[in-house]
Amino acid sequence: MRISAGGISYHVEVNGAGEGLVLLHGFTGSCDDWDSVSQWIQGDLKKISVDIIGHGRTEVPKEPERYSILKAAADLKEILDALDLPKAVFLGYSMGGRLALTFASVYPERVKALILESASPGLETDEERTQRRHSDHLLAERILKRGVPEFERYWSGIPLFQSQRELPAEKRDAVKKQRLKNSEQGLANSLTGMGTGSQPSWWGTLGKLEFPVMLITGEWDDKFCRIADKMADLLVNAEWKIIEKAGHAIHVEQPEKFGKIVSGFLSNLK
Repeated sequence: MRISAGGISYHVEVNGAGEGLVLLHGFTGSCDDWDSVSQWIQGDLKKISVDIIGHGRTEVPKEPERYSILKAAADLKEILDALDLPKAVFLGYSMGGRLALTFASVYPERVKALILESASPGLETDEERTQRRHSDHLLAERILKRGVPEFERYWSGIPLFQSQRELPAEKRDAVKKQRLKNSEQGLANSLTGMGTGSQPSWWGTLGKLEFPVMLITGEWDDKFCRIADKMADLLVNAEWKIIEKAGHAIHVEQPEKFGKIVSGFLSNLK
């Protein structure tokens, strides 16, 4: 379905009935990213998958500033309002996890619980954010100049996704096909407007979040395991699961294990 939020036409998929579970994909992804894992997430749930601004079938504004993570969080609030959902559980992967944590920090009254897969609260220092904005700007320019196919080849080869090389060819092809559906403008603007260097740091707000938080990381993803370890120490009500034989995209590499962990966490909320 189409839902207008902040003047942007969003593609949103709603399936099932019951407690709201908002699914937020990562950079270069879309609602389709959850297809392989959705069958393993059990319970009476209304699953709300959102194509984040600039991705999938959601509108692609020209202005990079429209992609700010705070504006994207405000859009999510309007989407919940349109669906008559006063509160929901948020499941976010990587960029989607940063967006979920942003939403929870700004609108905590709308969040029942958070599930963060390979996500971070952002960078802690101004210097780190400045350096990251510069590298993201260069990468955005590369996308605009060389196109999505060349970027997909580069992106799939970075160390973060090395573990996916062991996946069956069919799964790798599905990931590639999804990435190629995105536009140069959408991906470039997403990097510039919603990249880790452009968002506020939420490290200081973690201790104020009182609802349950589940952190999920893959054992081969050292960087995000270190981040999750720090987050778990700061959060009031946190659980942390490390999934064996998985890297950054656990829901792709180990969908059954991932789905069962999410289902168990959701069942304990009731």
